[in-house]
Amino acid sequence: MIRKKRLVPYCLLGAALCAAPVLAASSASSASPDGGAEAVGPDVTKMPFNQESIRKVVQAHQPGIQDCYEQILAGKSNVVEGKLRTSWIITAEGLVKSAKVLPKGSSIHDEKLNDCVVSVLTVMNFPKPPDGREHPIEYPFNLKAIR
Repeated sequence: MIRKKRLVPYCLLGAALCAAPVLAASSASSASPDGGAEAVGPDVTKMPFNQESIRKVVQAHQPGIQDCYEQILAGKSNVVEGKLRTSWIITAEGLVKSAKVLPKGSSIHDEKLNDCVVSVLTVMNFPKPPDGREHPIEYPFNLKAIR
């Protein structure tokens, strides 16, 4: 029997903002029953653009990151854990562009995991920055299996 994993929050965010999660494993699953992606995230139209709102948006999408992590764990006989350092730009419209996993600073190097995480990042919507400018974000995810 494959043991499902769950995420546990951790804090550390680059750029001018902070709040990143540690993703740890447990026995809960957050996938939708039909296997498809669910619409997630707070109503960003009612939120200010600040560290806390960015943290809340990322937390709302943690189940998607968790699913990515669980997929790679399920396909491996040994436990994979470590840091995945990501970056993206929040546009003036609050959308994500140029999302990527940064090899430098990441201790997990798995192309399928990276592609999956980038796909989760690109669907995030943030409050619109009041200055109308783009804001670069760096956000590490610490992935750890609970034994």
